[in-house]
Amino acid sequence: MYGYLNEQKGMFNPQEIQTLATALDKAWKSIQGSGVQFDTTAHAEAARAILAKYIIETATHGERDQRRLHDGALVALAQSNLRCVPRRADRR
Repeated sequence: MYGYLNEQKGMFNPQEIQTLATALDKAWKSIQGSGVQFDTTAHAEAARAILAKYIIETATHGERDQRRLHDGALVALAQSNLRCVPRRADRR
């Protein structure tokens, strides 16, 4: 998150940055808790980047509600072309 925020230096105060970081952390925990398994570390990093970029972009337009940032980021990831495979108990 903080790496992407460098492009927006001075746009957010410390409390807002904490809100954005928490929204990202919660969105990522939702992804992990859903059973999604990424093929590679690069896919996982790309997914996290999609979440972070959405949250920052939306916040630059004035959104500060953590829940809306979280939910919107998950929708953005779902609408992306990133491919992931759900975990199945019978996978070996």
